[in-house]
Amino acid sequence: QVQLVESGGGLVQAGGSLRLSCTASGRTFTTYNNYAMGWFRQAPGKEREFVARIRWSSGTTYYSDSVKGRFTISRDNAKNTVFLQMNSLKPEDTANYYCAVALVVGKGYDYWGQGTQVTVSS
Repeated sequence: QVQLVESGGGLVQAGGSLRLSCTASGRTFTTYNNYAMGWFRQAPGKEREFVARIRWSSGTTYYSDSVKGRFTISRDNAKNTVFLQMNSLKPEDTANYYCAVALVVGKGYDYWGQGTQVTVSS
Protein backbone atom coordinates (compact mmCIF):
# COMPACT_ATOMS: atom_id res chain seq x y z
CA GLN A 1 0.00 0.00 0.00
CA VAL A 2 1.10 3.56 -0.65
CA GLN A 3 0.57 6.45 1.73
CA LEU A 4 0.58 10.00 0.46
CA VAL A 5 0.78 12.83 2.97
CA GLU A 6 0.26 16.42 1.87
CA SER A 7 1.34 19.49 3.80
CA GLY A 8 1.82 23.20 3.30
CA GLY A 9 -1.73 24.41 2.95
CA GLY A 10 -3.04 27.45 4.76
CA LEU A 11 -4.56 30.88 4.49
CA VAL A 12 -2.94 33.46 2.25
CA GLN A 13 -3.94 36.79 0.76
CA ALA A 14 -4.52 37.18 -2.95
CA GLY A 15 -1.22 37.63 -4.75
CA GLY A 16 0.64 35.59 -2.17
CA SER A 17 2.41 32.25 -2.41
CA LEU A 18 2.27 28.82 -0.86
CA ARG A 19 4.32 25.67 -1.35
CA LEU A 20 2.63 22.32 -1.00
CA SER A 21 4.50 19.08 -0.38
CA CYS A 22 3.45 15.47 -0.79
CA THR A 23 5.58 12.59 0.42
CA ALA A 24 4.97 9.01 -0.63
CA SER A 25 5.76 6.07 1.61
CA GLY A 26 4.98 2.38 1.81
CA ARG A 27 5.09 0.29 -1.31
CA THR A 28 7.66 1.49 -3.76
CA PHE A 29 6.63 2.07 -7.34
CA THR A 30 10.01 2.81 -8.80
CA THR A 31 9.69 -0.40 -10.80
CA TYR A 32 7.08 1.37 -12.87
CA ASN A 33 9.02 3.23 -15.53
CA ASN A 34 6.16 5.47 -16.55
CA TYR A 35 4.69 6.61 -13.26
CA ALA A 36 3.76 10.14 -12.41
CA MET A 37 2.61 12.21 -9.49
CA GLY A 38 -0.01 14.85 -9.80
CA TRP A 39 -1.92 17.52 -7.95
CA PHE A 40 -5.67 17.97 -8.05
CA ARG A 41 -8.01 20.32 -6.25
CA GLN A 42 -11.64 20.43 -5.27
CA ALA A 43 -13.54 23.50 -4.20
CA PRO A 44 -16.82 23.30 -2.28
CA GLY A 45 -19.69 22.41 -4.57
CA LYS A 46 -17.39 21.76 -7.51
CA GLU A 47 -15.90 18.69 -9.11
CA ARG A 48 -12.30 17.73 -8.56
CA GLU A 49 -10.05 19.20 -11.21
CA PHE A 50 -6.57 18.46 -12.45
CA VAL A 51 -3.87 20.99 -11.56
CA ALA A 52 -0.44 19.64 -12.54
CA ARG A 53 1.49 16.45 -13.18
CA ILE A 54 5.13 15.40 -13.32
CA ARG A 55 6.57 12.25 -14.80
CA TRP A 56 8.98 10.88 -12.27
CA SER A 57 11.65 9.54 -14.61
CA SER A 58 11.90 12.42 -17.05
CA GLY A 59 10.63 15.33 -14.98
CA THR A 60 8.25 16.31 -17.77
CA THR A 61 5.49 18.53 -16.44
CA TYR A 62 1.97 19.35 -17.52
CA TYR A 63 -0.38 22.03 -16.17
CA SER A 64 -3.98 23.01 -16.43
CA ASP A 65 -4.56 26.28 -18.23
CA SER A 66 -5.92 27.88 -15.07
CA VAL A 67 -2.59 27.59 -13.23
CA LYS A 68 -0.05 27.66 -16.06
CA GLY A 69 2.56 30.34 -15.45
CA ARG A 70 1.67 30.67 -11.77
CA PHE A 71 2.20 27.17 -10.35
CA THR A 72 5.27 24.98 -10.63
CA ILE A 73 5.41 21.26 -9.91
CA SER A 74 8.74 19.68 -9.01
CA ARG A 75 10.09 16.57 -7.31
CA ASP A 76 12.78 15.32 -4.98
CA ASN A 77 13.57 11.80 -6.11
CA ALA A 78 15.57 10.88 -3.03
CA LYS A 79 12.73 11.86 -0.70
CA ASN A 80 9.85 10.57 -2.86
CA THR A 81 8.36 14.01 -2.53
CA VAL A 82 6.52 16.19 -5.01
CA PHE A 83 6.06 19.92 -4.55
CA LEU A 84 3.61 22.47 -5.86
CA GLN A 85 4.86 26.05 -5.73
CA MET A 86 1.87 28.33 -6.05
CA ASN A 87 2.47 32.00 -6.82
CA SER A 88 0.16 34.89 -7.61
CA LEU A 89 -2.65 33.12 -5.84
CA LYS A 90 -6.22 34.12 -6.56
CA PRO A 91 -9.39 33.62 -4.50
CA GLU A 92 -10.56 31.11 -7.12
CA ASP A 93 -7.57 28.92 -6.22
CA THR A 94 -9.25 28.23 -2.88
CA ALA A 95 -9.76 24.47 -2.62
CA ASN A 96 -8.66 21.28 -0.97
CA TYR A 97 -5.54 20.15 -2.79
CA TYR A 98 -4.76 16.46 -3.24
CA CYS A 99 -1.71 14.68 -4.53
CA ALA A 100 -1.97 11.38 -6.36
CA VAL A 101 0.14 8.71 -7.99
CA ALA A 102 -0.45 7.24 -11.43
CA LEU A 103 1.46 4.00 -11.78
CA VAL A 104 1.08 4.23 -15.55
CA VAL A 105 0.50 7.61 -17.17
CA GLY A 106 -2.78 7.65 -19.04
CA LYS A 107 -4.32 4.85 -16.96
CA GLY A 108 -5.77 6.98 -14.18
CA TYR A 109 -4.50 7.67 -10.68
CA ASP A 110 -4.09 4.77 -8.32
CA TYR A 111 -3.36 6.34 -4.94
CA TRP A 112 -4.58 9.55 -3.33
CA GLY A 113 -3.66 11.62 -0.33
CA GLN A 114 -6.08 13.09 2.20
CA GLY A 115 -5.70 16.63 0.99
CA THR A 116 -4.55 19.96 2.35
CA GLN A 117 -6.71 23.08 2.42
CA VAL A 118 -5.66 26.23 0.62
CA THR A 119 -7.67 29.37 1.24
CA VAL A 120 -6.96 32.59 -0.64
CA SER A 121 -8.58 35.73 0.72
CA SER A 122 -9.37 38.73 -1.44
